Amino acid sequence: MRADRLVAMVLLLRQRGRLSATALARELEVSTRTVLRDIEALSAAGVPVHAERGRHGGFALLPGFRTELTGLNHDEALALLIAGSRRGTQAFGLGSALASAMLKVVDALPQNHRDAAAGVAERLLIDPETDLLSRRQDIQEAPDAVVAEVRRAVFAGHKLRLRYAAVDRVPTWRTVDPIGLVTVREQGYLLATRSGADRTYRLSRILAAEELAEPAERPARVDLGLAWQERSTQFRAGGAQVTVRVRVIPARREELVGTALAVLTEESDADGWLRMEVTFQDARHAEWALWQLATSAEALAPPWLRTALRERAAAVASRYEASP
Repeated sequence: MRADRLVAMVLLLRQRGRLSATALARELEVSTRTVLRDIEALSAAGVPVHAERGRHGGFALLPGFRTELTGLNHDEALALLIAGSRRGTQAFGLGSALASAMLKVVDALPQNHRDAAAGVAERLLIDPETDLLSRRQDIQEAPDAVVAEVRRAVFAGHKLRLRYAAVDRVPTWRTVDPIGLVTVREQGYLLATRSGADRTYRLSRILAAEELAEPAERPARVDLGLAWQERSTQFRAGGAQVTVRVRVIPARREELVGTALAVLTEESDADGWLRMEVTFQDARHAEWALWQLATSAEALAPPWLRTALRERAAAVASRYEASP
């Protein structure tokens, strides 16, 4: 929308000072002709923007044209900037809105807070896309239009019709009563009910969504934290879970615990290794988790898991026996 673009242009000029038409066009993702028209519109509206000629010229605001947001101390301003750097908001399709909001907040801060907070924020990195081993985080995102429709239905309290692609199933349409939105490890989920039964849908698997005019059948108030905990418990209790006895070196304990559903027992061996009894969602989950730990862990039971890991290791060894 043009109004949003005009506001963004003013904020850019406030924060960065003089900018050329080309630079503004690049920042706002429009043509230079559009920038010139917007400059004329701002001037007509009384915004003191003026052109500076020459090789290093551009557009700038007259000194002193700004508003300030008072009452924020240094730590509060820093907290806002850090919040703006997190990617969790992307799960709900609000990434661009957050970026725009943070631009306005930073611009409105008193000069001393703005300079100090921005300088400190440059030295903090929250949730990078890769870890120290250059492994990229697998974050699946739903189309913004789909997430926006889901979000509207949740906030308005209306029924929601969605086309959902469950794992290994043909996508189908269903009508649900949305309760709330949850983000966990950068993944977004819709908590809803369908015909009175609890349902949880991953946003990235929703292919299409349509907010209906009919009111949703749901309680007036909800404790999303409690609801998520209850559904997590139900999820862990379902399926073909398997219990595994394993030995693991202490340095890889957290990695094992992070993939398991639950730790039932744990004790130290004489050699310093940890002997644990853990549960996994199913046999495939257990085999995958132990394979990731390589020689840092040893599956003790059940026998089928030891056999599966031995056969997988033998297949890999056979692949590399001969020269390519």
